[in-house]
Amino acid sequence: MTAFAPPVTLRAHGVRLEPLAAAHEAGLAAAAADGQLWRLRVSSVPEPQHTRAYIEQALAMQAEGSRLPFAVCDEATGRVLGSTSYHDILPAVKRLEIGWTWYAQSVQRTHVNTTAKLLLMGHAFDTLGCHVVGWRTDNFNFASQRAIERLGAKKDGVLRGHALRRDGTIRDTVMYSMRAGEWPEARAQLLYLLQLHALAT
Repeated sequence: MTAFAPPVTLRAHGVRLEPLAAAHEAGLAAAAADGQLWRLRVSSVPEPQHTRAYIEQALAMQAEGSRLPFAVCDEATGRVLGSTSYHDILPAVKRLEIGWTWYAQSVQRTHVNTTAKLLLMGHAFDTLGCHVVGWRTDNFNFASQRAIERLGAKKDGVLRGHALRRDGTIRDTVMYSMRAGEWPEARAQLLYLLQLHALAT
């Protein structure tokens, strides 16, 4: 893995992001099965029986320096809740993207994604010194677009005819980014959302 973004474990608010490994196979398969997430046309969630290949691909990309995959876990129980990654890591311009993100249906719309984004963005901007953090999503994945926009990211544009979906159709890709100077305001908003969640539970 490139020295710019070496493997690391990040934790806050009962959520732990740890480097993805073969040992996460069973937990990741169970998370994917929670809601049959692989049936979503606009997602990259593996079918449970393909979880090993999913992990192997992620680790191969890590070995070539283009991706740093994480298992998202419950700190108290160790349960695997989903996965997320840094990807398209560009050390020369101090830019990376956050993606390959998915969670078990039972933890969607909870504090888990907000916490994971706080950890990933904080590490990227505050520790790695990134100038820009980016996101990309399917043009029909409206839920993902809303979630990215809630982070405070700005829409850069749409890459038309950019990638294949799992069903063989060709998708347009919506691109977003956040610059380092925008991070303090975004961090304050994420902390506010976590505070609201804590008050509601």
